[in-house]
Amino acid sequence: MKLFKLVCLFVCFVFVSPLCAQSPAENEPLQLNEIVVTASRDTQEVRQAPANVSVITAADIQTSGAATIVELLEKLESIRFHSYSGNASGSMIDVRGFGGDNPYGKTLILLNGRRLNRTDMASVSWLSLPLDNIERIEIVRGPGSVLYGDAAIGGVINVITRKGSGRPSFNISGMAGSYGLRNARAGLTGATGKWTYALVGEHDHSDGYRDRSEYTAQGGGFDLAYNAHELLNLSLSTSFNRNDYQMPGALTEEQMHYNRRQYQPEMYYMNAHPDDDGRDKHTNLNFGVKSVWGPYGQLEVDFMYGRKDLQMNMPSWASAWSPRNYAYSDTTADTYGVTPKYIWSKSFPGFHNKLTAGVDYYREPYRKEIYNDRERTERLSRADLTRQSVGGYLRDELTIFKSLIVSAGYRIEKTKIKGINTDFGPAWQDNNFNQEKDYRAQAFEAGLTWLFGDKSKVFARYATVYRIPFLDEIASFNGFAGERPFLLALDKEKGKSMEAGVVYYPLDNLRLAMTIYRIDMSDEIEYFMYDPANYLGENRNVGKTRHDGAEISTSYLWREYLKVYWNYTYHRATYQAGQFYKKTIPMVPHSIINAGLEIYLPYRITLRPEVRHVGKSFLSGDSDNNAGKLDDYTLLNFYAHYRPTFGRLNMTIFAGVENLTDTLYSSFGVDYTQYGMENFYYPMPGRTVKAGISIEF
Repeated sequence: MKLFKLVCLFVCFVFVSPLCAQSPAENEPLQLNEIVVTASRDTQEVRQAPANVSVITAADIQTSGAATIVELLEKLESIRFHSYSGNASGSMIDVRGFGGDNPYGKTLILLNGRRLNRTDMASVSWLSLPLDNIERIEIVRGPGSVLYGDAAIGGVINVITRKGSGRPSFNISGMAGSYGLRNARAGLTGATGKWTYALVGEHDHSDGYRDRSEYTAQGGGFDLAYNAHELLNLSLSTSFNRNDYQMPGALTEEQMHYNRRQYQPEMYYMNAHPDDDGRDKHTNLNFGVKSVWGPYGQLEVDFMYGRKDLQMNMPSWASAWSPRNYAYSDTTADTYGVTPKYIWSKSFPGFHNKLTAGVDYYREPYRKEIYNDRERTERLSRADLTRQSVGGYLRDELTIFKSLIVSAGYRIEKTKIKGINTDFGPAWQDNNFNQEKDYRAQAFEAGLTWLFGDKSKVFARYATVYRIPFLDEIASFNGFAGERPFLLALDKEKGKSMEAGVVYYPLDNLRLAMTIYRIDMSDEIEYFMYDPANYLGENRNVGKTRHDGAEISTSYLWREYLKVYWNYTYHRATYQAGQFYKKTIPMVPHSIINAGLEIYLPYRITLRPEVRHVGKSFLSGDSDNNAGKLDDYTLLNFYAHYRPTFGRLNMTIFAGVENLTDTLYSSFGVDYTQYGMENFYYPMPGRTVKAGISIEF
């Protein structure tokens, strides 16, 4: 019934709004020319895209009080994070209600248009993306399989770093706060002759809200470009980040209420241990060539290399499962990619056509080694896997009389996964494998955008989507695989998406937006425990699932005094077949609400109170909906900013309090009642105070 009401509201919104449209004033804000590249893999005005698009600018970041990208993104509609540690390290992103056990696999993360998603189930390292080096963040909700292929189901997020221009500009910032929070960043951008450059370095540290949740992140990078002439541009960029972190583990509900800051005590099959920790290293190197051929279009070729090194130590998981210890592991994942792209644009009387065609090739070797001890003196197992994929896409966009945009696209892709693990001895030989599997996928999309007024639009889009299994979904190499360590029967996820929306400006300073969508999926991958007594299970394709939702947002600027903003997300995710028919998919709350004020005071002082509400959801693993729910929660935040200017020197001073009411809540919980245990929870931080300063000159 809720969705029906939202649909009716949307229909009225679409057909009545244009009749009431007023002409905006001449001093139009920047939204008129706001450009994104993510929605089309080329420059495009935001309102031309047949999608719900958000853009976070460098100015937004500077005044946000955020220490990580996670804090920025979770204030937008349809975005939620799951955390195991209470901080940004390892947080899993969920866009458009794909909660489940691996929401990261449904959202594609890009850095300057190049994918950061790797071949395993681990999340991207959000700490590897320093805020002070970001020019903007583009969030395109909805399917992107035609342009980007695998994993672009719930949405695509593209982090675009600063590029040099003009005379040298320096940026220095620092932040301190509760629980030992310390951040320091420095950057330099500029240009000389035909060269542009940008350099950045950072150091982040937090003792963590919970005991044994400390993390330290260090990294840096540079971006260098050479504009040979108007027809040729070369670019080179690289980044490196190291993140050392501790893992406090889970708590029962009773333990969480008694002391939410404690690390996991001894319980059930897990032994209390103060040495659960890990280390991530991320390296990215990219080289790009852009050649403009005048009326014959332009060719862009990107060469990329990425490497992820993971070291995991989990002694709390040792001993109880097996006489052998599988608590220590090292993982390396390399990505080699080449992505040529051709764009041809041509105008005719009353029409404009843009054709984009490209090929994406990736080769991704992956190795995981498991050891018996922290010192890595006794290796128990080594698995070597490779994923190789090649995909071609074609997208055409036709603009008719500057107000109607029709787009369509198609993609075909082939992926091969090879795996070998032969280290297990005779007693464990059932865990060995030497297998390979081929996947073929295709995607199609068609979109329609009608522009009215100077900033408003109505859009609709139909698209198909897919996701190839991660390497550690299809293969098991920890010694507990059971009967099938390499899942030859595991199919790709696939689905169909339909959405429609409107962005309407009835006044120059009033924005109203609404999007409704339905995503019908088949063969989503879930973990199934077929032998709970011996903790044996495997990943399997489930039957049909459905994800319905609505995204509503509004903002109003009252002269130079006040800005009001609000967004609401409705999700309903259900199984549509099988033993869980009509049950709700775990970890998907029905509602998420964000609201806030920006109060502009004299002397360039801004006050910003915020509120965030997340509804209840079933615990991870509770597909039968009988193990209780993750409680809803409401968070209050308050920030103050002061932005003085002294000549060329721009300064931002801020202070803030997050979770002002010290609310006890958890963003992630697991159903363990099926194993005869209590449910597990991962509590999030209580009241947090932070303050910082940023200087640019």
